[in-house]
Amino acid sequence: MTLAFLLTTLVVVATPGTGVVYTLAAALSRGRRASVVAAVGCTLGIVPHLLATVTGVAALLHAGATAFEVLKYAGVAYLLYMAWATVRDKEALVVEERTAPEPVSARRVIVRGVLINILNPKLTIFFFAFLPQFVSPGEPHAVVRMLGLGGVFMLATFVVFAVYGVLAASVRSHVIGRPRVMAWLRRGFAGSFVALGAKLAFTAR
Repeated sequence: MTLAFLLTTLVVVATPGTGVVYTLAAALSRGRRASVVAAVGCTLGIVPHLLATVTGVAALLHAGATAFEVLKYAGVAYLLYMAWATVRDKEALVVEERTAPEPVSARRVIVRGVLINILNPKLTIFFFAFLPQFVSPGEPHAVVRMLGLGGVFMLATFVVFAVYGVLAASVRSHVIGRPRVMAWLRRGFAGSFVALGAKLAFTAR
């Protein structure tokens, strides 16, 4: 574990992206607990990319344009669906005046968070280019080391996303009972998902 790895990881994780937007939406819709649940979902979505990197599947995605394009456009489609759901589904971003938000949609929040990160091929390519830089050539336990580094990356992701969510949840009370504010927030988050989808669509390998 090096300082360079930790600093690079924090910069990458803290940069606002799809997972951050989703976590903020969960924080404002159902509060602090939901934001932490969303952070868990986004973190779990990293696991397939990490395993793909370690097992060599990432190399195939890196070399195969077709596989990359299929996964990329699946991600774009899901982000557009998230934008549509945020605008259409009032429960996607509804703040209700309760002391404790209902945990009924915890599974749904986690599943969406997992899918958001699974359907992002750039994360696989990132691991493929990022992790080997911190593993010495010919290291006997390279796989174990890469898994350990990936675990640190996941931990940093959860902590940073949870902090984002808790901070957003702290201003939740200021928008309770203000339908126009919530309507604009829904549109803003939907627009963010569309923008992220467009960015992913125009991303090259």
